[in-house]
Amino acid sequence: MMNAHTSKDPLHGVTLEMQINSLVAQYGWAELGKRININCFKSDPSVKSSLKFLRRTPWARAEVEALYLDSLSTQSATREEPADTDQATADDPWGNWRGKTPE
Repeated sequence: MMNAHTSKDPLHGVTLEMQINSLVAQYGWAELGKRININCFKSDPSVKSSLKFLRRTPWARAEVEALYLDSLSTQSATREEPADTDQATADDPWGNWRGKTPE
């Protein structure tokens, strides 16, 4: 019987391309260029050019990985906040209907 190995490394199985795509989706290229001061995020940015630069520049890759990990903890903290039930019903057209019995 084989035991499933689970890595404690939060970057395990997450490619550099996945990290860049996630950061661009969360911050956009302009904000990413402000947070990590590298030209591949500022001048004609693309995932392809960023990958090429980051794969041969360890210090820049380390900064991207650190920002990615920080963004994960920020996202999970945001998700764990209690939902405002009044806002949830305002956003959900069926929210006022649930739980009510017809008269």
